[in-house]
Amino acid sequence: MAGNTALAPVVMAMSGSDPTGGAGIQADIETLASLGCHAAPVITSITVQNTINVQKTLQIDERMIFEQARAVLEDMEVAVIKIGLIGSVETAGALHALLMDHPDMPVVLDPVICAGGGKRLADDGVVHAINTLLTPLVNVMTPNSLELKKLAPEGDTLEACAMAVLERGAHYVLVTDVKEDAQQVHNTLFANHRMLNSHAWPRLPEQFHGSGCTLAAAIAGLLAHGQEVLSAIYQAQDFTWKCLQAAHPFGKGQKIPNRFYWAK
Repeated sequence: MAGNTALAPVVMAMSGSDPTGGAGIQADIETLASLGCHAAPVITSITVQNTINVQKTLQIDERMIFEQARAVLEDMEVAVIKIGLIGSVETAGALHALLMDHPDMPVVLDPVICAGGGKRLADDGVVHAINTLLTPLVNVMTPNSLELKKLAPEGDTLEACAMAVLERGAHYVLVTDVKEDAQQVHNTLFANHRMLNSHAWPRLPEQFHGSGCTLAAAIAGLLAHGQEVLSAIYQAQDFTWKCLQAAHPFGKGQKIPNRFYWAK
């Protein structure tokens, strides 16, 4: 954690750039700023997308990703690393090398596999790299239920899938609910080879662009402030739901969360 408590804690956010400002690195920066953190953004990919779907992506060279991060880590006292869109096996390898150089660094991973509009953003090779190179180094992972099934296809239930991810080394797995036919959203937390808790939130009628990014960045920000893990995970869910409740219809597709809902 940051040594100078008079300064905002620094969180390194590593993800793709979203030109709508709704998801990816832009969502991370807004979320972390809203929670009183300083974001150190490292771009992993450039996307062509809108609030409807992702159209194409351009991966940043993995050496450039590593060097971006290393330059900051040598200069700033980073409290937590948050990882979003990875996009290539090479990027996963660069992140693995970086995290191995900082083994005590708390890591929050949002395993972005598909865009909200449905476009696949991580192929089977990337999924395998997440499982083998990154999951063993992660403190908190935040897959939605569809992503979890792709990460652990051997599981016949969501709980079995979560257990498989824990077996690979993640400390906590928060599985977010993507059902659309229920009145409540049920997010379930797994750790220590069991389900720890499940929290229910009223389901909002709209769809949202960047909700997963917001949640993972919020967990990272709260951890950077010294919150205990269970408290950070719960408070991040509450923060995210309030951002969604106040979301803006800027585009023709999904609404964009209002991460400064409290600043009315």
